[in-house]
Amino acid sequence: MRVVIVGQRDFGKAVLEAFHARGDVVAGVFMAPEKNSRPDTLKTAVLEKNLRLFQFENLASEEALTALRESNADIAVMAYVVQFVPQEFVRIPKCGTIQFHPSLLPKYRGPSAINWAIVCGERETGVTVFRPTDIMDEGPVILQKAVPIQPDDTAGSLYYDCLFPVGVQAMLEAADRVVSGNYVEKPQDVLQGSYESWLKEREARISWNNHVNQVYNLIRGCNPNPGAWIRFQDEKLVIMECRKNLHCSFQDVRGKIGTITSIDEESFFVGVPGGEIRIFAVRTESKKKMTAKECVKRWKLEIGMKFGE
Repeated sequence: MRVVIVGQRDFGKAVLEAFHARGDVVAGVFMAPEKNSRPDTLKTAVLEKNLRLFQFENLASEEALTALRESNADIAVMAYVVQFVPQEFVRIPKCGTIQFHPSLLPKYRGPSAINWAIVCGERETGVTVFRPTDIMDEGPVILQKAVPIQPDDTAGSLYYDCLFPVGVQAMLEAADRVVSGNYVEKPQDVLQGSYESWLKEREARISWNNHVNQVYNLIRGCNPNPGAWIRFQDEKLVIMECRKNLHCSFQDVRGKIGTITSIDEESFFVGVPGGEIRIFAVRTESKKKMTAKECVKRWKLEIGMKFGE
């Protein structure tokens, strides 16, 4: 199989290496020009393997289209793409182009699919390989693989430990199906679809007035980015490591909502409706990670103290 990779960063690199390792011919790699001096991991892998690299500002340009035509690719695969990819580009390979998305489309279209699935309390998500169209994440589905969301998963752990490796294998499997002709394209059900934009800082602010499950899901879904946060003593603090404690009865309730209800050697607890959030570590505005013990010492935390606005 002659394959072209269109992508960026770690996932693009992993997909490239998976095709290359099994003996497929990587006929070219298209990626967006870097916006900063930090080298892209995909670019580093391409150069190490002495493969053809193309970095066009516009994939609709005649130069980009010509480069893809000259690659004589059987298929193009889009693996973490940050550029708009027009239809005149995706239709050039003999078997067209396929794209990866980290959700079970049509649910959670958009750039923060992993984050929002956790924030919204989903117990299952997955990966989808589909045909790209000019409308984001709306093309017909070729392959899907479901994965469970574990109770303490963060966006980071769900992606790197589960969706990432499952996604790489899904890209290989989908490419094989398409090139062999042994596949079916299933249109997405528009009525079942949802679109979620970037999960931004303003949506990541914690309200201790929300139920313990809602607070915990927000913290998990924002970890590592954008980071669920509070404002405490004129400083923004991101909750990095925590667990939830559910109240099973009224007798379990300690203290007032939003206040510190208990402190031990490795954590402190904040009361919320339905339970408590047990905090092990935070990150300050200066990006310094602090353990709960360090927080107690620095801010002289005490039981009954209000923790955040």
